[in-house]
Amino acid sequence: MTATLAQIWRHPVKAIGREALDQVTLTPGAWLPGDRLWGVAHERSKLDGDGWAKKANFLRGVTDPALMAATCVMDDDTGFITMSHPKAGDVRFHPESDPQPFLDWVGGIWSAELPAPTGLYRASDAHLTDVPDAWISIAALSSNRALGQRMGQTLSPDRWRANLWLEGTAPWAEKEWVGETLRIGETILKVACEITRCKATMANPETGRRDADTLGALDALGHQEFGLYAEVIEGGTIRVGDPVETP
Repeated sequence: MTATLAQIWRHPVKAIGREALDQVTLTPGAWLPGDRLWGVAHERSKLDGDGWAKKANFLRGVTDPALMAATCVMDDDTGFITMSHPKAGDVRFHPESDPQPFLDWVGGIWSAELPAPTGLYRASDAHLTDVPDAWISIAALSSNRALGQRMGQTLSPDRWRANLWLEGTAPWAEKEWVGETLRIGETILKVACEITRCKATMANPETGRRDADTLGALDALGHQEFGLYAEVIEGGTIRVGDPVETP
């Protein structure tokens, strides 16, 4: 089956902000460039050393859904990031040299009843994805539509925070791809496993409020998975509109 690469997304700060890309260059055995480079630590974080750390150490949408409404733009030349949120407005900051404006900004979104944000953390040798492996997340727009139809509402793909979105596959066909390879533009990726989902997907990415029982709908289908993790085997540049050869 041949599908199309419909969307490319990165999330420079874990769980906070998303940015659409037209193209990106992938490297074998590496994460998507610019994705989950930083995480916001909090008062209860247990960060030993400077390596990859578990997601519980960082602010996340599963804890406060308001974070899910953030969008961002990262300037690859200067390193500055501009974050936007319907409640907090915009903030421009440099995550390495001057993160405080961002920490003040996110503090206005994050619930005062939760452990307060304390700083930006970056691992020395990894991106802060939910698993330590250098994987990229892939999802199918047809499956998102099918789940929404089952629930009787339109679901934004942004709920799932995937890196790559495919168009043109049969709903849920991707569940059979574990262990198989995908050719996307110039690249080849090997599918490692499905992604088990959490309550963060219940939040509307426009409002930051929970308004869809995505987990209940998945559970009614007999699972809690949506999307795939895959490893880059052969690198190259991928672009929106590229053909995708699926199993």
